[in-house]
Amino acid sequence: MLYGLIRGVVAFALRLFYRVEVVRQADDLSGPVMFVGNHPNSLIDPALVFVITDRKVTFLAREPLFRVPVMGWILKALDALPVYRKQDHPGLMEKNEGTLDTAAAALIASRAITIFPEGKSHSAPQLSEIKTGCARIALKVAKAGKALRIIPVGLTYEQKHRFKSRVHIEVGHGLLVEAVGTLTPEAEQEWVRALTDRVSEAMRSVTLNLEVWDDLGLIETADQLFALRNGFREKDPDRLRLFSKGASLLRNEQPDRFDDLKEDILSFRARLAVLNAAPGDLRVQYRGREVTWFVLRNLGAILLGFPLFALGVVLYAAPFMFLRTLAMVAPVSRDRVATLKLVSALLMVPAWWTLLTIAGWALAGTVGLVVALVGALPLALFTRYFLERRRAALNDVMAFLRIGNRSALRQHLLFHGERLQEEIQGLVGELKPRLEDGP
Repeated sequence: MLYGLIRGVVAFALRLFYRVEVVRQADDLSGPVMFVGNHPNSLIDPALVFVITDRKVTFLAREPLFRVPVMGWILKALDALPVYRKQDHPGLMEKNEGTLDTAAAALIASRAITIFPEGKSHSAPQLSEIKTGCARIALKVAKAGKALRIIPVGLTYEQKHRFKSRVHIEVGHGLLVEAVGTLTPEAEQEWVRALTDRVSEAMRSVTLNLEVWDDLGLIETADQLFALRNGFREKDPDRLRLFSKGASLLRNEQPDRFDDLKEDILSFRARLAVLNAAPGDLRVQYRGREVTWFVLRNLGAILLGFPLFALGVVLYAAPFMFLRTLAMVAPVSRDRVATLKLVSALLMVPAWWTLLTIAGWALAGTVGLVVALVGALPLALFTRYFLERRRAALNDVMAFLRIGNRSALRQHLLFHGERLQEEIQGLVGELKPRLEDGP
């Protein structure tokens, strides 16, 4: 009951905070399952498991979190298991064996667990070295005569600390781990090493691994241009991984060519960014009827929705500014900013909702209480929605003003983009045979 309530609230909050995309290669998540994921965003990462399955999942979390007010209570309510890291508890590492035994027992009972084999949250552009904990748990299960599946989960954040940024969740094909008989200590060590390597490879197949973060803008723009030329959808995860591999290959083998192409692509990207435009905007044809309908539609939305939006701004300005200021001044690492924002909001929302309800009762009696109780949360959601829609409309207007009626600039950028498309297309044809997967 409590687990279901927490899961529902957290999953709902995550879908409000992020634009969540889920791609499933593994649809059957029943039976003994171990979810293994990359770890770029602190407590947000395990929380996103709530989005991909409605099963009860046992989490493994570092022990100090169990002593944090509120967070510790939530972890205990979720039946999470503590992991004792050497940097946190040098003298308590032996307790981890009991944690692994408990995790294995959950799998033997056909439950699901989640573990992050990198062992720490980080903001590096690629996976860290995979620890052996997941393989050691799997060995305990396999020795007990039970088969299990290890499901890799790849988390790719567009801007992990930004509200309404995109997070892509890829649930990969499961690794089947069969039951094993008696093994010698040496054979067990080799078994654990081999499975750890398999898990590492499976995780790399669902994550975007870059040599440096600067390459992200490079491969995203190259992908946009390639997709535009070939009629593919943008930001296909498999194709982005292909571009990442290709970028590494070109950098290592032809560094001068790589540097020239990178400079050219990023220059094109920067010029589009100044215009607040995407490559596809260069081909948009602005027709009079469509422009008129766009203007009328947005004017109508503003006239009808602005009074409610203004009320929402007045009522929610204080908590919004408090949360924003807290995220700016709190001494937390970049990979924990989103966690701070989400947890603070989960605590702030019911408190502010209660305060508004009390204020409604004080000002208008029972009617005010009911209106505040029923309408406060929908008003907050509408205020955010209205702001997002009007911001998107403003971006469209700016793109029109900067590009739509400036044919010379538009043609110059279009020529630049087409030239890059030709070069990228040729490079894909050149490197594709040497990469494991094609686009």
